[in-house]
Amino acid sequence: MTTNTNASAAGADQIGSLRQDSRTIGLIGLAHGSSHFFHLLLPPLFPWLIQDFGFSYSELSVLVSVFFIVSGVGQALAGFVVDRFGARPILFAALASFAVAGVIAGTAHSYVQLMLAAVFAGLGNAPFHPVDFTILNKRLSPQRLGHGFSVHGLSGNLGWAAAPVFMAGITSATGSWRLACLCGAALAAIILAIMVINRDALDDRVTVAAAGAAHGAAKAAAASAAQEHPLAFLKLPSVWLCFSFFFWTTCAMSAIQSFASPALQQLYGLPASITAYVVTGYMLFGAAGMVVGGFLVGRVERLEKTISACLLFSGGLLALVATGWLPGYAALGVAALAGVGTGLAGPSRDMLVKRAAPPGATGRVYGMVYSGLDLGFCLAAPVFGYMLDHHMNAGVFYGAAVGMVLSVVSAGFVGAGVAARKAQLGAAKPA
Repeated sequence: MTTNTNASAAGADQIGSLRQDSRTIGLIGLAHGSSHFFHLLLPPLFPWLIQDFGFSYSELSVLVSVFFIVSGVGQALAGFVVDRFGARPILFAALASFAVAGVIAGTAHSYVQLMLAAVFAGLGNAPFHPVDFTILNKRLSPQRLGHGFSVHGLSGNLGWAAAPVFMAGITSATGSWRLACLCGAALAAIILAIMVINRDALDDRVTVAAAGAAHGAAKAAAASAAQEHPLAFLKLPSVWLCFSFFFWTTCAMSAIQSFASPALQQLYGLPASITAYVVTGYMLFGAAGMVVGGFLVGRVERLEKTISACLLFSGGLLALVATGWLPGYAALGVAALAGVGTGLAGPSRDMLVKRAAPPGATGRVYGMVYSGLDLGFCLAAPVFGYMLDHHMNAGVFYGAAVGMVLSVVSAGFVGAGVAARKAQLGAAKPA
């Protein structure tokens, strides 16, 4: 007991330092990258699964839907678990669930077993946003919080980019998709071991607030929030506005991630071997934007203005692509460049949610609003797929642009609410 107490005290002494913040940011980035990696545990293997089992793409697409349904429902509930038991043990359980999903997929001999693998992957993915943002918000010093959000978003993009190369690459090299799944399980186990070894940097019970002069006020606010009903935060309009914001931005992301390549083929007559790079380009431009966006967070008071400018820029570029006016390769480049705006907006988006969250309910709020991502992926894919089936190719890009405009509206209302609450708190302070 004494050893643990001393270790906690040592953690409190170091917390907020550049070294400690960098360590926490790096670990959370690695963990978040793994969650995005497991979004794509099975989809890159669909051609091989069709060959071995005779499944159709429609049947296999259900596996993706199951993943996001489990993840979305689980994410809304995970926030309560994180607030109750802490983020660190839930992070460990999530990574273990990924490892189980990889083993089940690698040994699957039926559709039901593949479905079970999708369920375990969805369960693993569910708590990541409540876990990640709870740890970042509690452990990082305020001046580095924006950079933490930036790395968090960047690592997610890199996880998406790495999964197809990893899964399809191993399968192509060895001729065994099962080995690729088992290698995915091993990767999750290695990342889990890294987290356990460095668990002191992930302890959300030791916070910056505990080491700072503002500890008394923060503790009082959290104690006040603890007296409320656990579902009281659902009455806040800002929570549902943040939820809608994530829903609309994810609808736009779904359009680009899944359908931009075939839409460009039909609109501009480009070969599939070339249009396939639009998603990679979009993600890489988005990653670059996130790095810059981490610096913007600390310099901008009204974050919704940054979000609006960036997303309107991206929406405008996608609408331009939809017109069909551009030369073919220029259209591909412009569509990829639209990722810059979404990347720049990412850290400001995450900080805006933090400001909108009431004290003591961080996990619950992040869990609820980020479940809008899973709902967006679930509902948008059939809509944009229908458009492609009916040769409404421009609708993919127009739809993505509309999604970004609607997300700007939601962000504007959230920002206005945060500003109004801040003004009320300022007016309530004694002169």
